[in-house]
Amino acid sequence: MDVARRIVIVGGGTAGWMAAAALAARLLGKDGEGRWQLQLVESDEIGIVGVGEATIPPIRGFNALIGLDEDEFLRETGGTFKLGIEFLNWGAIGERYMHAFGDVGRPLDGLPFHQHWLRAGAGLPLAEYSIGNQAALAGRFMRPRPDMAGSPLAEITYAFHFDAARYAALLRRHSQAQGVQRIEGRIARVERDDAGIRRLHLQGGATVEGDFFIDCSGLHGLLIDKTLGVAFEDWSRWLPCDRAWAVPTASHGPLLPCTRATAHDAGWQWRIPLQHRVGNGHVFASAFVDETAARDTLLRHLDATPLAEPRLIRFRTGRRREAWVGNCVAIGLACGFLEPLESTSIHLIQSAVLRLIDCFPGAVPDPADVAEYNRQTAAEMDAVRDFVILHYKLTRRDDSPFWRHCRDMAVPEALQARLDLFAASGRIHRRDQELFSEPSWLQVLVGQGLRPRHLHPLAELSARDRVQAFVANTRDVVRRCVAVIPAHADFIAAHCAAPSTTP
Repeated sequence: MDVARRIVIVGGGTAGWMAAAALAARLLGKDGEGRWQLQLVESDEIGIVGVGEATIPPIRGFNALIGLDEDEFLRETGGTFKLGIEFLNWGAIGERYMHAFGDVGRPLDGLPFHQHWLRAGAGLPLAEYSIGNQAALAGRFMRPRPDMAGSPLAEITYAFHFDAARYAALLRRHSQAQGVQRIEGRIARVERDDAGIRRLHLQGGATVEGDFFIDCSGLHGLLIDKTLGVAFEDWSRWLPCDRAWAVPTASHGPLLPCTRATAHDAGWQWRIPLQHRVGNGHVFASAFVDETAARDTLLRHLDATPLAEPRLIRFRTGRRREAWVGNCVAIGLACGFLEPLESTSIHLIQSAVLRLIDCFPGAVPDPADVAEYNRQTAAEMDAVRDFVILHYKLTRRDDSPFWRHCRDMAVPEALQARLDLFAASGRIHRRDQELFSEPSWLQVLVGQGLRPRHLHPLAELSARDRVQAFVANTRDVVRRCVAVIPAHADFIAAHCAAPSTTP
């Protein structure tokens, strides 16, 4: 009988247990029984960053893949639904817009809706034509109705807010039930040779040997950085925020199905509503404001009583030049960090795990597979980076050195090309299966005040009165649909209320 190949995950938390759950679903089932041994090494003494409480829609597919029931998942994690992210004070102080999930309007004559909206005169905000946007602002939620094809109610697109620590604990129980072996202990030393990582030496003398290692050790990067020394590509010249204060508060006000990001003088503040509390944090640039002042800004803008002392998180924005080296792949914060402005942290874990499964190595990793994994990882993170930079670059604020820096900075060539393209004639093109699609780019571009100089030439061919009637009908349909959606809090109470509201 062949000896089982040993896969060792270093670090628990969201990244480690997401990797364990997905690999267990694929490798430890009936067909893979006895071929692999899957172990995860973690220590309860080591805390997790745990700021990733807001997600984007692909998380639903991941949970389904590993066999989590959605309502049970929400009950276990104190979760709520999310239809988008509301941005306050980003384009200019006093302005607000939402990046809602799903489409905005519907195409006509082969052109995207926004071209007709512009042709009709853009009299009402673009938000009026997005069911996700309007339902979120009204505090309403329901799952999509696939039986109502052609209606916006069939196209509701959503994600979740949840307690990241509870999610990791749920995945841990789920993974262990599937056959993942958890090893408690702190790693004292990592042993390597020319082929890569060989074994872990734990405090107390125990050792853990493996054939393939997954580094989920967070910002510490125990394997990919401290052991293998893979270079880090720093993005602080475009994304200068390098600190965050985080604090939970008691629930307050209506339970809105959206995240909120409010810009401050030298950064921004998140607000993430859960069933049992609200997650809050202030992401800021230490070159423009000191830590004490940033903490005071966070506390001054809370809308409810803090449930703990604020916790400071220091980070560098960027990624490893290579995520996979030899017999080790880094996933999550060990691979790279992007501030949580667009809720991508957990998604980047998810996509990395699924990419690893797609490129899963044989007994000896093939260089072609490793190269393709690294190429896809870099392309994905670079595209998400550009989307996040967009929010800072496309500001008209002139009230602080931080915002003047962001407004005036040079941005990556690929992002500048997108800005130039939209500014010319309102065109947006998705590239290479990148994460954020045309409606996402559209809502940020328009939401922060960029208007194209010209329309698409074909949009000019449509009679204005016909286009205006089409746009008005789209708005009316959205309004009628929103009116029949139940309140978000009522939907949760009926389907997935957590058994306890204890923080």
